[in-house]
Amino acid sequence: MSEANQSKAFLQCIETVCKREYSIDRRIYTCPACAGLLDVAYDFNLPYSVDEMKALFQERKTIEADLDRSGVWRFHELLPFVDDLSRVVSLVEGNTPIYTAPRSAEYAAVSSLRFKHQGLNPTGSFKDNGMTTGVTQAVRIGATAVACASTGNTSASMAAYAARAGMRAVVFIPAGEIAWGKLSQALEYGATVVELEGNFDDAMRIVREVADETELYLLNSINPFRLEGQKTIIVEMIEQNSWRAPDWIVLPGGNLGNVSAFGKALHELLELGFIDRLPRLAVIQAEGAAPFYDLFAAPTRSQLKPLEKASTLATAIKIGNPVSWKKALRSLEWTDGIVERVSEQEIADAKAIIGRDGIGCEPASAATLAGIKRLLGAGVITPDSDVIAVLTGNLLKDPNYTVDYHTGKLGIGAGDDRRAIKGSFANRPVRAPANKDEIKKLLSL
Repeated sequence: MSEANQSKAFLQCIETVCKREYSIDRRIYTCPACAGLLDVAYDFNLPYSVDEMKALFQERKTIEADLDRSGVWRFHELLPFVDDLSRVVSLVEGNTPIYTAPRSAEYAAVSSLRFKHQGLNPTGSFKDNGMTTGVTQAVRIGATAVACASTGNTSASMAAYAARAGMRAVVFIPAGEIAWGKLSQALEYGATVVELEGNFDDAMRIVREVADETELYLLNSINPFRLEGQKTIIVEMIEQNSWRAPDWIVLPGGNLGNVSAFGKALHELLELGFIDRLPRLAVIQAEGAAPFYDLFAAPTRSQLKPLEKASTLATAIKIGNPVSWKKALRSLEWTDGIVERVSEQEIADAKAIIGRDGIGCEPASAATLAGIKRLLGAGVITPDSDVIAVLTGNLLKDPNYTVDYHTGKLGIGAGDDRRAIKGSFANRPVRAPANKDEIKKLLSL
């Protein structure tokens, strides 16, 4: 294919009054003119028809080359910011399954509910889809060190991909507020971990300031190349659904990178002709960390009001000042979407129910089922809807939460402010003597 027939990639400000364009070779995260968020935008020129592209994407799953097996890079024609695929940094991410979940569907009172489990990525979360594109862009522009602020999953993923690329990785985390399963990954993959006295939003502020003044390349979701990889979660989901859009796609909302990426993916798939209608997006936040819910409920939706202190045990969405809120709001406008919030008790119980389907997930993921149940109760989602929910992280990311729920120790807050979370569906371990007859009696054998 000649250069004239190739897709063109460029950065573009999302602000309607600006819309300035920039080269993808520039190391910028927001618009230099107005500080607006940036898209990686394309003048698409696909090499084959839509039906031929669909067949090609499917065929690549049978090829042994890493990039063809990647659930991100086998769709590389939809990510044409990379013209030299030999520079791609991949851990064969993506290719995550969609599970039926009959017990979860019954719990939520919906007839068709399936889970796309991003926790089955190489480092155990959806972040890998975005980090392969983010680190690949870092390689493209000659960066030698990368950095992020994190509540856990971003740090784990960035550390792994940086290690794969031979780059230095620096992680800023809020001290004492990251699950051990996630922190252990960042340490194991060789990242420099800086524990800051403050919350995630403090860490985000610091990493942006440091990245502006040093050679560190920022890889939080404010980096538009991160979201390009996260787009492929939707592409793969729609492919797994025989290229039909479900009625609803439900996902947790923290820093709002996923909903931003999902809306962009759906918008591009519709414009390119891969789908003939848009599903509705539903973003679910924890009650104690729901600034996007508050924005969506406001009459004008003109400005997000940050929370001074977010509070939830679902640490992956414990974010009071999400940087991608404008892109997320755009996604909901495109898809006639909605935002809901759920309690700590609802999240904990939903997580246990998901487990009864033989599917494990971290707490933030379970906000999806809790939100679906609420939206069914409110009549927003109808019982006959086709619903796919995204589970963003693996059960083993935060095993202490799971054990505490099932043993009656789970609670939020400290001291007099501590609120216990009831183990409504607890599966408590049973202590027994090491005696055969007693065991048979205990198990009714």
